[in-house]
Amino acid sequence: MSLRSILAFGATLIAGSSGALAQKLPDSSVWTSYDLGSSGYAEASGIADAIMKKHQIRVRIVPSGTSIGRLLPLTQGRATYGFLASELNFASEGTYDFAVPSWGPQDIRVVLARPASVGFAVAKDTGVKKLSDLKGKRIGYVKGNPSVNVKNDAYLAFGGLTRNDVQVVWFGSYNAMKTAIINNQLDAMGSVTTSANMREIEASPRGLVWPPFPAEDKEGWARLRKVIDFFEPFVETVGAGISKEHPVTLVGYRYPIMATYAKTSADEVYGFVKAIDEAMDSIKGITGSAINWTPKRSGRPPADAAWHDGTIRYMKEKGWWTAEDQAWQNARLARQKKVIEGWKDAQAKFKEYVAAEAKKGNKVEGDEAWVKFWEEYHGKRFPVGS
Repeated sequence: MSLRSILAFGATLIAGSSGALAQKLPDSSVWTSYDLGSSGYAEASGIADAIMKKHQIRVRIVPSGTSIGRLLPLTQGRATYGFLASELNFASEGTYDFAVPSWGPQDIRVVLARPASVGFAVAKDTGVKKLSDLKGKRIGYVKGNPSVNVKNDAYLAFGGLTRNDVQVVWFGSYNAMKTAIINNQLDAMGSVTTSANMREIEASPRGLVWPPFPAEDKEGWARLRKVIDFFEPFVETVGAGISKEHPVTLVGYRYPIMATYAKTSADEVYGFVKAIDEAMDSIKGITGSAINWTPKRSGRPPADAAWHDGTIRYMKEKGWWTAEDQAWQNARLARQKKVIEGWKDAQAKFKEYVAAEAKKGNKVEGDEAWVKFWEEYHGKRFPVGS
């Protein structure tokens, strides 16, 4: 064999090894998700099982009923991926529960994000038919879970209501609200339509109904988008109390969102996206909406944060990543960079503010003071939809 042939053969081996490494999954992986009974947990578990059948990997799911509980293991290095909801957006922006000094804007990215619908699951015996009928009703909120709480505020806004117009009932975990509805201690909770929790409510004596978000109600949608701007009308045909014969227009968003920090290996993320794509025959039957995990649908913008480089690599390889997708990605990354820089600037300005108040004899201390300062700063510099 000539020297040229040997060099060419060697180059082929290196290229082949590089491709194999790009697709190699770790020996083990830890994922977080919503708690037991949620569609997020069911789908995370089902995806893990499907991957483990095809690859030498062990996946462990750590469920949590709070946003902080799902994100904290990722920051501590005890988990690498989270099956998240809208807390991903709040974490990337450093808002709500992530506005405290110990958090701030997180450089976290989307791996895959399943298109989904969400809305208020309401006990049918309440007589509620439209969102404005929720006035005076008992609405479930979860401590430490802004993903649920802010969505609730958005749904209420659609109906021209605020928290002051309803009875806010606080819970320590997401799953506890289902039991409270069945036991007539609660009237409504925010949820996707396909979870086991919804099936239980539907089968209970109280029954289940989904007040609609009609696409033609422009004023309602305008009010909703002042709270959260990345929601769209979504005609749902699958779920508890819903069918193709009896569809309901709900709120379209992404859930669950498989997410990880930007620093996670692009090769590893690429490997997981490829593994999920190749296991869709098993994954699509996990829940009524699990077919939407196919990367052709779940690997493209928009979503709650920027996409991971490993996902983009796979999407480009398949020809599914468009120029419009890249433009969205560039804009989202630019905003994220500004928000992270803004956090540092706000901290410096807050110190100046505290010093100025001290000269006046006023004490400014505690996380609450900082959170208020940051929320005002963030609202002015980075308004919703900007």
